[in-house]
Amino acid sequence: MPPRFDTAFCHQLEALFRWRRDVRRFRVEPIEIEVLNALLALAALAPSVGNSQPWRFVVVTDPERRAAVRREFARCNHAALAGYAAERQTLYARLKLEGLDRAPVQLAVFADTATSLGSGLGQQTMPETLAYSVVGAVHALWLAARAHGIGMGWVSILDPGRVCTILETPSAWKLIAYLCIGYPEEEHLDPELERHGWQARFDVGRFVVHR
Repeated sequence: MPPRFDTAFCHQLEALFRWRRDVRRFRVEPIEIEVLNALLALAALAPSVGNSQPWRFVVVTDPERRAAVRREFARCNHAALAGYAAERQTLYARLKLEGLDRAPVQLAVFADTATSLGSGLGQQTMPETLAYSVVGAVHALWLAARAHGIGMGWVSILDPGRVCTILETPSAWKLIAYLCIGYPEEEHLDPELERHGWQARFDVGRFVVHR
């Protein structure tokens, strides 16, 4: 018999979605490897095009590689700051956009564009569905982490090609996400970018079109 999800569960699920956060402030206490492996197993339950399971996870533990990624973030962040108009630069400079210095786990997530799994099913007209499948796994990981009291932050201010070089990954692997994972230092119901006035969240009706 399949499970039946009652009203109480649905309320809890909604709370999980509402409390998922892009965490950037972490406590330094470690995440047990058994816990991380359990979270990755849940992430791998995500759907994938043709059941291709294209996600590839690289746990970055080497201090020199971590330092190289940190330098790459600083380089890209400086360039991003310069690209904003003056009135946005001040606000941008105040935002904390990563947790690379304190997060106990750094995880790079890739899409294997050369995988033979799934035999290309569903990719002929939309090959980007391989990458979309990995994004789905990242979101599943985010929710699973939140449910276990663990925070996750997605560091997107990085050059994918340089990160691939730093991590020495196969040429067919495409970087999808560089993630910081750890126990959050603080909890807020409102997202940080809203709290600091960068961007409000709008009602979904604004983005729904009927044809």
